[in-house]
Amino acid sequence: MEQYVIKGGNPLVGEVEIGGAKNAALAILSAAIMTDETVLIENLPNVRDINVLLNAIKEIGAKVDRIDAHTVKINGSFIRDLNVDNEFIRKIRASYYLIGALLGKYKRAEVALPGGCNIGSRPIDLHLKGFQAMGAQVDIQHGLVMAQAEKLVGTHIYLDKVSVGATINIMMASAMAEGKTVIENAAREPHVVDVANFLNSMGANIKGAGTDVIRIVGVEKLHKTEYSIIPDQIEAGTFMFAAAATKGDVTVKNVIPKHLEATTAKLLEIGCEVEEFDDAVRVVASKPLTHTQVTTLPYPGFPTDMQPQMAVVLGIASGTSTVTESIFENRFKYVDELTRMGANIKVESNIAIIGGVERYTGARVNAPDLRAGAALVIAGLAADGITVVDDIYYIERGYEEFEKKLASLGAQIEKVSTEKEIQKFTLQVS
Repeated sequence: MEQYVIKGGNPLVGEVEIGGAKNAALAILSAAIMTDETVLIENLPNVRDINVLLNAIKEIGAKVDRIDAHTVKINGSFIRDLNVDNEFIRKIRASYYLIGALLGKYKRAEVALPGGCNIGSRPIDLHLKGFQAMGAQVDIQHGLVMAQAEKLVGTHIYLDKVSVGATINIMMASAMAEGKTVIENAAREPHVVDVANFLNSMGANIKGAGTDVIRIVGVEKLHKTEYSIIPDQIEAGTFMFAAAATKGDVTVKNVIPKHLEATTAKLLEIGCEVEEFDDAVRVVASKPLTHTQVTTLPYPGFPTDMQPQMAVVLGIASGTSTVTESIFENRFKYVDELTRMGANIKVESNIAIIGGVERYTGARVNAPDLRAGAALVIAGLAADGITVVDDIYYIERGYEEFEKKLASLGAQIEKVSTEKEIQKFTLQVS
């Protein structure tokens, strides 16, 4: 089992390059199989979830040519099997995008129910309601979602609550349905827009992505394209908060500053300086940090995926802060781990009440999920002494070469796999 071992106390200083957005890439890779022509996708993040999805696409017969770590060619004309199920695909959340892609193209799909991080209930009923509204029969049997339709017909779909996954999945299926589909109360996240742009580049007719009403006119077939994925706003935000927690000065490059506005606003509120450029953001934390209130909301609100990182920073800011989680009910599992490091946090229902402490102290902690794992690494970077983060498998699901990027900013961090290596690192840095 691999771990990160960290010696805290160094301010992060320098420049870091952000990769492609994992959440956009997972949907775009799924949508790529909807044409029989070859699609080239660039700026792909080289992370675990992406590799699992590419293997699943290959297993059903699509031709997958990994040109380099960040570029792939996919040709969906060789698909012969509409059943997507293996032990790996069951571990990722985005397996469900293959339902919309296969149903749109072939009018049939059998896909394993999704897994992913245990951050709370994430039902796919809105996805299934959307497919049913277009005329598909949907069943869940033996852990598989089974969907089929003689034909898919465009319709008016109102989402009971804002759901990124359901918006994207319905958008994919309806891109090749007959007639016009309208999705109301649609998610507005940047990766929803990116998937719509990708589908449009293949010949789809989608308007309104980025607003709460998306209109899709179905087309008979899609064609080849070359497409570059947007930068990952959550990876960018993670490094911005790491700069704040360590009292550093970091320029985060290859970003779209507009996508980071909610994160930037909170950093300014707690006393950081933030400088925006065309495709970069610089965060300087030279003054003491102060408390604030945060509530997670769908985009353009504060992202739920940035909530643990924000809480870690507020844990060492003066005064009492509150973090209200309005998206997922199980997103505070990192609090017990952070408490081991000296944090003063109480959770009442969906609100974390955080009393700022002067500093964290190094401890051995477990990453309970992807974003919480990254947050615990940030806490380790800001702490006195040595921190060991176990279960970094979760972190590698969404961050590429996390420890190398942090080390390039001056962090003392290493990926290890034995107790002996932890002891060796501790001796080297003490």
